[in-house]
Order: sequence, then C-alpha cells, then structure tokens
Amino acid sequence: MTIEPYTLGIGDRFAQQGCAQLEAILLARQAGIDVYPVWNKSNREHVMIKTSPQDVRVEADAAVKTLQWTGSYYVDADHINLKTVDGFVQASDFFTIDVADFAGQTPDPQAVESLVKASRGVAQTLAIPGIERDFEISDSAVRGAAGKFLRAVQEAGRIYRRIAELKGVDHFVTEISVDETDTPQTPVELFLILLMIREEAIPVQTIAPKFTGRFNKGIDYAGVLAQFEKEFDEDLSVIRFAIREFGFPGSLKLSVHSGSDKFSLYPIINRLIKKHATGLHVKTAGTTWLEEVIGLAEAGGDGLRIAKAIYTEAFARFEELKPPYAPVIDIDPGKLPDPKDVAAWDQEKYVNALRHVESSPDYNPHFRQLIHIAFKVAAEMGELFLQAVKTNQVTVARNVTDNLLERHLKPIFG
Repeated sequence: MTIEPYTLGIGDRFAQQGCAQLEAILLARQAGIDVYPVWNKSNREHVMIKTSPQDVRVEADAAVKTLQWTGSYYVDADHINLKTVDGFVQASDFFTIDVADFAGQTPDPQAVESLVKASRGVAQTLAIPGIERDFEISDSAVRGAAGKFLRAVQEAGRIYRRIAELKGVDHFVTEISVDETDTPQTPVELFLILLMIREEAIPVQTIAPKFTGRFNKGIDYAGVLAQFEKEFDEDLSVIRFAIREFGFPGSLKLSVHSGSDKFSLYPIINRLIKKHATGLHVKTAGTTWLEEVIGLAEAGGDGLRIAKAIYTEAFARFEELKPPYAPVIDIDPGKLPDPKDVAAWDQEKYVNALRHVESSPDYNPHFRQLIHIAFKVAAEMGELFLQAVKTNQVTVARNVTDNLLERHLKPIFG
C-alpha cells in the first residue's frame, strides 16, 4: 500500500467520535486541504478500556460509510511489538512498529561489521542537499550509531516480516518509531538508521524521529523553536536524500508523535513541508478524548457532573495513573485545583480550565494533562460515561470537529 502525502492520526479512546473526526477531514477537503484519516489505538489503550483492534476497524468503516468518504483511510496498530502484533493483523493496515525497548542494546558484533561494510557503499564525506555542512560517515560513526539503534532496527525487521507473513506485503503501511530515545538523532544518525532499515529490507513509509524539546500530552511544545525548526528541516532533507540513495518508497515521510496541541510548532511544520514539497503524518491521539470531556462539561447537567467526577477520581489516583505516561507529562500536583473547588465550578469555568486556550486566565495545563491520562477512570464508569457521551453527542461532536479542523488540520496542512 502507498500512503498519501498528508495523513492525520486520529485516536479515539472510546470509539464514539469516528464521524465527528471524519467530518473535520471532509471540511478540510472542502477548504482545499487533502488529508487522509488514520484511526489509531495502542495495545495499552485497548487493555485499559477493554476494547479490541476490531472495534477500531468497525468504527472507521462505519464513519466512512455514514459520511460517504471515498478516499483512502487506515487503521493503525499503534506502538505494537512482536508480543502484541498478531492481535492487530486482521483489523489493521497501518503498523507503527515501536522498538524503543531495544534501543541501546548491544548488537551482535558481526552485524555491526556488516553494517560498516554496507556504509562503505555511500560517500564517506556526505553532502546532503539542503544541509549546509557536510558529514563524515566514518567506520567509528557507523559503529556508534549501530550501538544505539541496530538492535532496535533488527527487531523492527522481525516485526515487519511477521506482519508480512500474516497479511501479505502489499496490504499495509509500515511506520517505524525511534522517537522514544533520550536525545534527538543527528542527521547522520537518522541517515544511518535509514541505512539499517534498508539492510532489513523494510519498505518504511513513515518514520518518527526524536526531536528536541518536550512533546507532552495534550499541551503545547516546550522547547526552543529555532532548534526544532533546524532539526525538522534537516530531517526532511535526510528523508529526501535517503529516498534517492536507498531506494525507499517516494512516499517516505516524517511522523510527529504526540502531535496534538503543538500549536507553536504548526507554522514551522507547515512552512517546511511546503518548502520541501514533502508529506507528513501527525498523531493527535488524546485530543478527541479531551474534547469529549469538554463537550460533557459544556452541556451541563449530568454531563458536567460526570466531567467533575472524572477529575475528582483522577486527582485521588494520580500516582496510579501517572507511570505509563511519566515521560510525556509535566504535572505539578501543587497546581492542580482542589476537587472541592472543582465541584463548585459551573460549566464555563470547567471548560475554560480544560480547553487549550492559553490566553484564558482559567486555562490550567496541569488540570488538562491530568484529564488527558484519566481516560481509565471514564472506562471504569462503563455505560454511565458512554451513555452521557451519546446523550450529549451534538455538543461533543461539535467540539471534536472544530478542534481537529480549526486548530490542527488548517494550521498544519493548510
């Protein structure tokens, strides 16, 4: 399968907003923005919510049928590994291969020397169009990169071949995630990671590198914008060079994980993908869940009471909810409002605290991040939560659609 240039990962924790999400993409298309949906959900989320990959396929297919979408669309097995991949094969046609646990593991010395030999097929002084300085591809540089990434890429090869064995090589899109490392990859390291991927014969179409700064869940980017711009620009140049040098699919593009609400980065990303005339994949997993809670609060009545109950329970269980997301949240417990105070809020106060509008004096990024990781609480409410969403679907869907269209699709791709 060949991925289109612009794709948006639209996670949906509770599989209720497929039509609202797709509506945003249809409205973007009417505005001349040609973006394709990728419904994504990780194994961790399925376990927490007690859903299955097939539920995501059912949601996507139903939304496509209801809104008469005629373009391509995808279901992403998000952050799968060799232990979890089999359960996703039937329902998914996009696989985000996550091998972060293997990064930094010592590779087999013979495999390292094989990579060194393969690297000698490229120029030892590498001049990448679009990057002002040249790079030395020395044997020591290759061995250094292999020590960091070779075991991870080899594991990605094993996972890719397992998917191909079960599904057939022409029936899915492969993404490789190398974003969960301690430091950003240099252009040389990204180039050498792509060389490793070529040696594993993986026809990768999207790759998620590590960027400088913090990509915390549900809030804006924290970091130096100029440094991000430099890294993103150089990574795009490496991708374009690797397509020609290694014979990767022309559809190969960057993927930005935890991409929702990175409002300060969107003008940079928009400008650079147009400069390079390249594609882009952005994952916006948790933002739909947050808009569901906003919609419930905005509706008032039982919806607001449930939104308050979610916060009260999450506040009490913060230490339990935090560990799976510790690397991608920055929550100061001292800046979380007292649940007794939240209980007295009206719907406007709750919505303003949660909605990501930094100019609002009520906006609280710590409150927002806690709600972001509190979907487990809503899952435990079961039918009470789901019925509230259904009862208030008009208000919820409006928030979901407007958020994706006005605050994500138009700034990123428009």
